[in-house]
Amino acid sequence: MGTSPLMRAVRITGHGGPEVLELTEVPVPDPQAGEVLVQVSAVALNNTDLWTREGAYGRPGDPKAKSGWRGPIGFPRIQGADVAGRVVAVGAGVEESLVGRRVVVDPAIYDTEGPDANPVGLMGSERDGGYAEYVTAPAERVHDVSESPLTDDQLATLPTAYGTALGMIERGRLRKGETVLVSGASGGVGLALVQIARARGARVIAVSSGSKIDAVREAGAHEVVDRAGDLAEQIRAAAPEGIDVALDVVAGELLGESLPLLREGGRWVVAGALGGYDVSFDVRRLYLHNAQVIGSAMHTPTHFGLLMDLARRAEVQPVVAAVFPLEQAARAQEELSRRGHVGKIVMRP
Repeated sequence: MGTSPLMRAVRITGHGGPEVLELTEVPVPDPQAGEVLVQVSAVALNNTDLWTREGAYGRPGDPKAKSGWRGPIGFPRIQGADVAGRVVAVGAGVEESLVGRRVVVDPAIYDTEGPDANPVGLMGSERDGGYAEYVTAPAERVHDVSESPLTDDQLATLPTAYGTALGMIERGRLRKGETVLVSGASGGVGLALVQIARARGARVIAVSSGSKIDAVREAGAHEVVDRAGDLAEQIRAAAPEGIDVALDVVAGELLGESLPLLREGGRWVVAGALGGYDVSFDVRRLYLHNAQVIGSAMHTPTHFGLLMDLARRAEVQPVVAAVFPLEQAARAQEELSRRGHVGKIVMRP
């Protein structure tokens, strides 16, 4: 393989601020049976990186407890869920033909082996991730994208943000011709929602801040409303007949105040709580109007396969906001936390 027995990696030694990120040298992992070893070309950052580092997910019955995405984290942990790279070695039982292939890794750890399995863990949280020169992954979770015209940086932006977006759209059963509301539209998941919903033939109404409205409109939104104003009033003006599907990563007051804007049989899909997780609404808006509030955590294997098909055909065009070297992981995460960018932040080992 021609690699050093050691590799550079950035890992967290405990929950805390950017200071817990350490650049170190660790052994290159050996692919076990059924696994491949991927040389990382690019790794994208996500809010999950920040919240896992901070321990901000809480636990059932104790929302303020320090916790990773699905519970306690084993430290030290190499972060990074979103990896694009090349297969450089395979473990027992894996086809040698994968070596040399350009791949994207599905970062989810699933509860079963089926095509509709639910994610119950995440690379970079429940197992070591891609803030490193190499990472191992199950062979069935690497997708060959050798023929994709997208760059490695663009490919690395897809797994969590676009996977989460496609999972929301599929669970919300968005159809051509429907009107969709996208919250947090300038972020990684938000821009992915705008692009995929537009490609599905939906009419897209996006929520963003004034300084980012043009970029969100350029990504494909038909209408963009300013989150600094009266959102319900602006949404009602943009969609006087109501919303068919809301794709929401904000929740909080937005959900409670805007749920009445759903049409009969509308679906409100929630995959984040940037605006707060404590939500109040009149439950009669659900059962009297056949509406649904749907939780959506990432994607299924089927959803991820559909996403990789989009990547191979370049039917989505991810926006890369900034690129950092691996040794500047703390600076990259600080940039992510400021939320002044549009699109995704990427690191290159």
